[in-house]
Amino acid sequence: MQISATIICFNEAEKIARCIDSLLIVADEIIILDSGSTDETLSIAKSFGAKCTYHAFDGHIEQKNRATALASYDWILSIDADECLSPLLQQSVLNAKKAVSPPDAFSTNRLNNFCGQWIKHGGWYPDKKIRLFKKHKGRWGGLNPHDKIILLPGSVVQHLNGDLLHYTYDKEGDFEIQNAKFAKSAAHAMHQQTKISTIFTPFYKAAFRWFKGYLLQLGFLDGRAGWLIAVGNARYTFHKYQMLFQLNRTKNVR
Repeated sequence: MQISATIICFNEAEKIARCIDSLLIVADEIIILDSGSTDETLSIAKSFGAKCTYHAFDGHIEQKNRATALASYDWILSIDADECLSPLLQQSVLNAKKAVSPPDAFSTNRLNNFCGQWIKHGGWYPDKKIRLFKKHKGRWGGLNPHDKIILLPGSVVQHLNGDLLHYTYDKEGDFEIQNAKFAKSAAHAMHQQTKISTIFTPFYKAAFRWFKGYLLQLGFLDGRAGWLIAVGNARYTFHKYQMLFQLNRTKNVR
């Protein structure tokens, strides 16, 4: 098994070194698809021997599929610039590379870090993801900005030990900024799929999102961080459906 590690990024100078460093022991090549970074992202990536390519950002799904197409090898390990492999996950991938008859894809748990705290509840863990897969067996799909690997029917998936460490937000304000950006992207993606939102949808969707994350999924056990995440997720949900409602109205007027 030879692995092409793929990363899409934009202005990730503070995190890209940690990401690539965790891949060196498992990847046979590292591909960076950058969308116009103006910081030191590319120079740092090149210092590790990564192959760097540019393409204007046109969606997470589109960029990740484009990065996959650039890969030289049949196995793809897709990782975001703000993620890295834990030591146990590194060893699991190395063990998988030695398998005589590997499955079609591997999944792993993702452990998210919020402002310096590892989050274990509220739907943020185990946050299971497929990130290692045969190129001809799957491709990125879902609904922007929440992409996911879509495997061919009948594909076999095996779970890896260890965590994919995700350093989400360094400051509370970053969470709010990103949620606003993602809500706009998600609303437009939903609108393109002709999804509908009424004037009441944002309210009950947001309320349920808070209730599910903070109470049903035990977000309160993560303390203040759990509260901030639950409120932030509810606000994101509200804005997403509010913008979708506005897009629906604009279409109807036309």
